[in-house]
Amino acid sequence: MMERWRHPLARYILVSLALIFMDSGYGVAQQPPDIATIVHGVDASVKNRIDRLGSYTVNEHYALFRGKDETHPTAEMLVKTTYRKQTGKSYDIVSESGSSFWRNEVLATLLDNEKRMSLPGNVETALINSSNYDLKLDSNARERLNGRDCLVLDITPRRTSQFLFNGKLWVDAQDYAIVQLKGTASKSAFFLASAAQVSRQYGEISGLPMATHAEAVSGSTLLGQTVVKIDYTNYQLDLIPAS
Repeated sequence: MMERWRHPLARYILVSLALIFMDSGYGVAQQPPDIATIVHGVDASVKNRIDRLGSYTVNEHYALFRGKDETHPTAEMLVKTTYRKQTGKSYDIVSESGSSFWRNEVLATLLDNEKRMSLPGNVETALINSSNYDLKLDSNARERLNGRDCLVLDITPRRTSQFLFNGKLWVDAQDYAIVQLKGTASKSAFFLASAAQVSRQYGEISGLPMATHAEAVSGSTLLGQTVVKIDYTNYQLDLIPAS
């Protein structure tokens, strides 16, 4: 019976299965690098994004939902965001609808917080890097996400801030670019609500990881659950040539 596996086709099938097995993340070749290498890679990727991003514009659609209804927005806002390295973010409201209370108390507050956080000198305190976070490999260190082989890290902020999160980070296993973040803000941004549970997905735009979708869920005994969903479209990037 063993003679059958000497046939060239049989050997080809066996080799193919072995390659699939290794590519699935279980083979020795797919073991993650040591944590020091990963942290260095994440830091380098984040620095490259900051160094090369001279300016950009993007359309951001905000939809706010109340309670368990995530079909009918209580408030919506479409803004055109402009980021400049020297001055941070500015916003032009293209359209808005729904409750003025929720637009003013939540959506406008989100925009103000993002604008303040993006200012030179502030943006460095919110970067997902080893200066702001302790990064460790998750017990499930590899995962396929959006067609990309990712490393999964547990992240813990080094200080309490509404711009930093306790949670998990997915980075591309090849270039360490951020692919997804999920976590809970270490401090609430709103006096009426608990700290938000946040998720954010990133896609590669002109070779840099840029946010494509985000969600934040927060709640209070007084006002109940609030969900904000943000979609980012039509990026236009002005890149600084790599040195």
